[in-house]
Amino acid sequence: MSVEQDFSVFVRHPARGVAAMDLVVEGVHCGGCMTTIEKGLKAHRGVRSARVNLASKRVTVEWDEGAMKPGSIVERLDELGFPAWPFAPEAAGGAEANEERRLLRALGVAAFAMMNIMLLSVSVWSGDLSPATRDMFHWISALIALPAVAIAGRPFFDSALRAIRQGAFNMDVPISLGVLLALVLSVAQTLQHQQEAYFDSAVMLLMFLLAGRVLDQRMRRRTRDVATNLAAMRSETALRILDCGDAVETPIAAIKPGDLVLVRPGERITVDGLVETGRSDIDQSLVTGETALGEAAPGRAVFAGTMNMTGALRIRVDKAASGTLLDEVNHLLARAVEQRSRWVRLADRAARLYAPVVHVTALATFVGWLLAGLAWQPALVIAITVLIITCPCALGLAVPAVQVVCASAMFKRGVLLNSGEALERLAGVDTIIFDKTGTLTLPKAEIANLAQIDPRDLAHAGALAAASNHPLARVIALASGARAPSDAREAPGQGVEARVDGDCMRLGSASFCEASDDQRAGAALWPDASVIYFRHGERVVSFAIRQALRPDAREIVAGLAARGFAIEILSGDRVEAVAAVARELSIATYAAGLKPADKIARLEQLKAKGHRVLMVGDGLNDAPALAAAHVSLSPISASHLAQAHADAVFLGERLAPVAAALALAGKARRLMLQNLWLSVAYNAIAVPIAISGHATPLVAALAMSGSSILVTLNALRARHARGFAP
Repeated sequence: MSVEQDFSVFVRHPARGVAAMDLVVEGVHCGGCMTTIEKGLKAHRGVRSARVNLASKRVTVEWDEGAMKPGSIVERLDELGFPAWPFAPEAAGGAEANEERRLLRALGVAAFAMMNIMLLSVSVWSGDLSPATRDMFHWISALIALPAVAIAGRPFFDSALRAIRQGAFNMDVPISLGVLLALVLSVAQTLQHQQEAYFDSAVMLLMFLLAGRVLDQRMRRRTRDVATNLAAMRSETALRILDCGDAVETPIAAIKPGDLVLVRPGERITVDGLVETGRSDIDQSLVTGETALGEAAPGRAVFAGTMNMTGALRIRVDKAASGTLLDEVNHLLARAVEQRSRWVRLADRAARLYAPVVHVTALATFVGWLLAGLAWQPALVIAITVLIITCPCALGLAVPAVQVVCASAMFKRGVLLNSGEALERLAGVDTIIFDKTGTLTLPKAEIANLAQIDPRDLAHAGALAAASNHPLARVIALASGARAPSDAREAPGQGVEARVDGDCMRLGSASFCEASDDQRAGAALWPDASVIYFRHGERVVSFAIRQALRPDAREIVAGLAARGFAIEILSGDRVEAVAAVARELSIATYAAGLKPADKIARLEQLKAKGHRVLMVGDGLNDAPALAAAHVSLSPISASHLAQAHADAVFLGERLAPVAAALALAGKARRLMLQNLWLSVAYNAIAVPIAISGHATPLVAALAMSGSSILVTLNALRARHARGFAP
């Protein structure tokens, strides 16, 4: 297989005529690196967009399909000085581990060299040595320091050289310059038989910078939760059942819709589909967010990535190699950490300005101290300190780190961000509008009066229902588990009838079942339900079928109202059904029978009054309103059109993710602002201290590494937020 064919495997198609690929990029450390990559790729003919994620060290490139070969993207990145390879979950962990080992080896060399040089330096600092002995100790220090810096400094030197070759500057340029200047100054001091040399400072500087980078690498890895690697849950094979009944292990790419696959107890389900035979308990926590085991039974949908716990299942495939729920979840998570919010773009622009400002500031400091009468050696030491202490790392990480951590935390609570700016907009919400059907209620229907129905009537009605394709009849069929009688006959638009033991049975509308006025009056007890009638001889039974409220709807709506959110229901359903739900949830403001234009009109009305509205909806008719709202959420069960217009999608059967999204977004905004202010405050304090000569290169290295670690630690606080229902 050729290199191009290898790359083509990793290409996806997010839209018609558009190709995209995710790449892992080596050597990305700051905003300057990001700018170099993005500008370099966008200059390539046919490239639509290039987005670098600093926290995950990944770049997503989109281009016009057919405009170029995928391999040319990798070649262009190599020309820019950033080796890259297609992102694959199984390879990503290995690449990170290799980078960490490389940094640890460099750190070990720097630490060993520093300890030996310090033993010599302590003797020099004592002042009891003769000039000849002092010079000898300096030369021994040089013999240790020069090869140690050449080895331990490679992570910085390689990155700096890549940037300089492209005519750009990144954070490693001033670091490398500072270390090399310290070594040159030390050699010059030794040649001139001076008392001071800075070999210890140069090596110690590298040691602390490497220690900071190792810690930074580990903390960034912590921010990238297992949520961003859900693809690892995908199995590469499935047991396909042949026409003869044998089960053959088959590559997942060869599994087609309509195939029948076998999933044994303890195995992970590899496809999306419907259970054809078998019953089992399903652990779906990693995909839908539901911690309780779900039931798998004939007719029930199951999803790739969930775990089959107790029984063997035969599943009729709907989606296998692509387009599964697991794929959608992974895609949404990737978009959440790739797209940039307004704060991220602001921090990026500021970080890009840092490199030229740093060098100009260091040069001005050196010249200024010379004009003030200071000797060139101490003036150069101060300039070196300025080069090292003024670093854009903290600013570059301030917002992306929070965004990545928050995206992971939201996933754990069942929320998948579809837009990088959704966090900002969620944090500003003051009004929440819910659709009713499929949003406040569950998408699947249930028999509301099941407890009042005789089991024999349920069995007979379920048998008739099994012969019908009507969605409400399917609810009765699933509840009973009965088989359709062989002589069942369906009257289109009316119902189903059959003869059992000589008696005529009917299931359908009130007129088809000849229900009396008194029998019809019982339906008034269920104003929010659809009623199906069953007649067996002279006996008539009514089945009230409705979509039940989500299990925690009352608790969540009450909690949101207590936190000060104004809550409304806008629905296209019947007034009686909407009023019943509004009454049950204590929502005073609601409207029913609305068309999409009516919902948008209400949103515009609220917007004109200065309100920021969160729209939560799931249907095709909600898509325009979801797009028009300040920010929007949609359940994973929603239509694809609704999901496409929503800023985030929530999983499972509960509304808790909606409350969690609001709470986490509020905390994320606070942490982003804190990190930006921390970065600004660090430089506002550290730079003047360095310029004034009150800091050493060693102190500068500690301060620079500490600032990056501080904003990353602060970002990790986004994993927890109070004020939402679990």
